[in-house]
Amino acid sequence: MTGMGWSTALGSDLQGVWQSLLAGRTGFQAMPHPRPLRNDLAAPVPGVSLPPGPRLRALATQAMDQAIRDAGVTPDDPSIQLILGTSLGAWLDDPAEVSSGMDAWAREVAGTACMALPAIALSTACSSGSDAIAFGAGLIRAGVAQTCVCGGADVLTPAKRLGHSALGTLSPSRLRAFDRRHDGTLLGEGAAFMVLQGRPGIRTHARLAGVGSGNDAAGFTSPDVEARGAVYALRRSLASAGLEPGAIGIINAHGSGTPMNDATEAIAFRTLFRGSDQPVAFATKGHFGHTLGATGAIEAIATVLALAARQVPPVAGLEEPDPVFPLPLPVGQPLPCDARFGASLTLGFGGFNTSLIFERYP
Repeated sequence: MTGMGWSTALGSDLQGVWQSLLAGRTGFQAMPHPRPLRNDLAAPVPGVSLPPGPRLRALATQAMDQAIRDAGVTPDDPSIQLILGTSLGAWLDDPAEVSSGMDAWAREVAGTACMALPAIALSTACSSGSDAIAFGAGLIRAGVAQTCVCGGADVLTPAKRLGHSALGTLSPSRLRAFDRRHDGTLLGEGAAFMVLQGRPGIRTHARLAGVGSGNDAAGFTSPDVEARGAVYALRRSLASAGLEPGAIGIINAHGSGTPMNDATEAIAFRTLFRGSDQPVAFATKGHFGHTLGATGAIEAIATVLALAARQVPPVAGLEEPDPVFPLPLPVGQPLPCDARFGASLTLGFGGFNTSLIFERYP
């Protein structure tokens, strides 16, 4: 993996945002809504004042361009394959988006960058960004592609905020992943991309060592209470990397802050990581908000940065860790962790579970 770029509620500079995470900063602000919500807090990307459709394209283009520059490749290279994921993008709020097709935004982002190959668009709920990265890795391993620019983008819209409020998944207070008082999630927006290459690039951040996914199809919104899909995804990624669970030193958990999702992850981690070889867990949705289709790609970058920095940032909002959570958590300050391998886990609506494993470089 030779290049990275993101656009988040805390900014777009890789190291600047990382320092904000280490300092425990968040991007939440009050955002008025025409309907009563459980909570008016959300985490928008600053400085992008556009309607949902153009906003989605702008965030994706900004993060994609950053990743391409970081990798030292040119977007008009005919071997580059662009793979973009989103959950629902702007479709719930803009009829024109629906009529133009679910992949129109991806085609336009590729066209703006003058890419020769048609873009590939996918949507697997909150695992879309992770699955785009996993799909790109599969294309390279199969010899179908040489260079893949993979990631996800999603935007805050009135319909999404109202929908999560009506579902009861929106926190009435704040996002407190793995805390005793966790009572829901809060939404954000953003984009993140990684450049994967089958040959060494100019700059290498980390190696994507393993990928794994599984769908438990437990329900439209609820995870499997026995965590079978999450465990399956983690085990498949470990097998893909040729690793045992004890090799994982860092895990970026989904950490949505909803009691059901937090409990599911606790069961999955208790099942896989036993004894003294337990990874340090952290989560970033308390900083960025739940960015839906972008979250897997944003969290993948945070995992790589944590491996490079040999520490994990504090979990924003975490003050009293839930006693059922089985792994060490950073509370109030960064936690040192000299790990070689790190995993990033996403749990999406509809039972989409994806795990990515990265190896620190060098």
